[in-house]
Amino acid sequence: MVPALPSPEATRKAPTYVIGHKNPDADSICSAIAYAAFKEARGEAGYIAARCGNSNARIDAILERFRTPLPLYLSDVSPRVHDMMTPSPLAVVEDATCAEALKLIDAHGISVLPVISARKRALGSLTLASLGHHFIPRLDKPRAMRQVRTSLARIVQTLQATVLHVVDEHRLEELFVRIGAMDLGTFWKISAQDNISADQSLIILGDRRDVQQRAIELGIRALIISGNLPVEPAILALAKKQGVSILVSPHDTATTAWFVRTAATIEGLFERKFTALNTDTRIAEVRRKFAQGGPAAMIVTGDDGTLQGVLTKTDLLKPVPTRLVLVDHNELTQAVPGADEVTITEIIDHHRLGPMATPQPILFLNEPVGSTCTIVADLFRRHSLKPSADLAGLMMSGLISDTLLLQSPTSTPKDAEILAWLESHAEVKAKALAKLIFSSGSVILASTPDKVVRADFKIYDEEDVRFAVSQVEELGFDNFWQHAKALTKALGELRADEKLTFAVLLVTDINTQNSLMLVKADPELIRRISYPHIEQDEIFDLRGVVSRKKQLIPYLTSLLKEMQADGISPAARGRTHPPHGKGN
Repeated sequence: MVPALPSPEATRKAPTYVIGHKNPDADSICSAIAYAAFKEARGEAGYIAARCGNSNARIDAILERFRTPLPLYLSDVSPRVHDMMTPSPLAVVEDATCAEALKLIDAHGISVLPVISARKRALGSLTLASLGHHFIPRLDKPRAMRQVRTSLARIVQTLQATVLHVVDEHRLEELFVRIGAMDLGTFWKISAQDNISADQSLIILGDRRDVQQRAIELGIRALIISGNLPVEPAILALAKKQGVSILVSPHDTATTAWFVRTAATIEGLFERKFTALNTDTRIAEVRRKFAQGGPAAMIVTGDDGTLQGVLTKTDLLKPVPTRLVLVDHNELTQAVPGADEVTITEIIDHHRLGPMATPQPILFLNEPVGSTCTIVADLFRRHSLKPSADLAGLMMSGLISDTLLLQSPTSTPKDAEILAWLESHAEVKAKALAKLIFSSGSVILASTPDKVVRADFKIYDEEDVRFAVSQVEELGFDNFWQHAKALTKALGELRADEKLTFAVLLVTDINTQNSLMLVKADPELIRRISYPHIEQDEIFDLRGVVSRKKQLIPYLTSLLKEMQADGISPAARGRTHPPHGKGN
């Protein structure tokens, strides 16, 4: 049995997703599952099979037969804030001191410190610049340099002071710092001129007993004795009587004064206005915000406003953690949205090469065989790895589906060789499996017309023309004819929605190996199609055509080149003329 889907915990460890093209077919799904299993068998952890489109009856039948869950669904892999941010960042509460904030900034080299409430709600941010501004002398307001909003408990914590006596130490208040370094008469004369009440005064001094005694008698808020100097018992007794707090600092007077300033709370210093980012915001959108003169960092919050992370400009320079292995395609137009913004590490494919550039060399396996499962199975064989019976059956299914049991012109001798090798490891024969696959239900009957035309839908760019080709496989054409008008309308709407020059639906009869082609295009391109018309101008009989890749795309490309040689621009005509059937 193929391993089940990974737990959510596993997916959070920056896995590498093995993923097929949009609107996946059986080969795309089966090769993604098989290649992830190959990596695991090789001892390479962290590879997860994924898909970027819905399943269908055929895929469901295959996965049910081999007891395998659908791969993880990824609608978009564009990098998000949660991929790049610093999660659970260091933060301070709103009543923290400047000293606490400075210690965190200095110890961890951070530029922005989030400020949170007691319940971890983001309130704003604090920067080294805003802290520095607080300590820069204000020559026009010298009084402000002595002012500090704090509590005695915060001062004790900041100074690592010894408490001899303290009163109401947790009260948050406005205090003014004075140094008792002058003659007693001069000191109190200057203090009176500043119009600062005694109960707001913090006096820092050494062992000057006269100043200590007078300060206590006046009822100051607290005495801070510097240098770990002793305090006479009579002074301490007087302080207790007068309700004056006495703290002893281990630092000299100048250092003590500086530390007391850092004991101020950050309440009035941090920036309260901020634009909160959601963890799911696209990084491309955030880059624009940073580029437009935004802040150096942004706060990331949850839906309830709680702090989730911090995103800085530096974070945007980090490698995107999401990694992809593309299977069964190599063109970004067919890849999961956002693939161009993440790291593509490998490509395993059997289609033509499309325009794609990667910033670094990657492993690129591209072989002219009938299916991607052929390539993956051959990797198992070459590395002497034996797949489980279910995994061998899955790879058989992708190979059989893409080659129409080796009847498609895309089939090669290698496909036949690999199919036989897989059959020897599976608990099913190829013919029996093909019968299950091709009788697993009609896509046309099981889906709405708009889903039919998008079931296996690929966009191409040829000769500066953007067009799409969808393909469905049926047992006979009866179901198609019953829904031909609705499918014609849906194909026209697809052409308009995707802004295509033209759109094609190829309906292949597995029994007869013939196809019908429904086309929504400019009349000039339809006129040049050489295959026989059937009933309507937009439906053609393509006898012997079953391969989109090897037969139909080269033919359509030749038509476009023919029009270019005649001086006709299909792209311009496609833009000029509205798509036929739109709204009919």
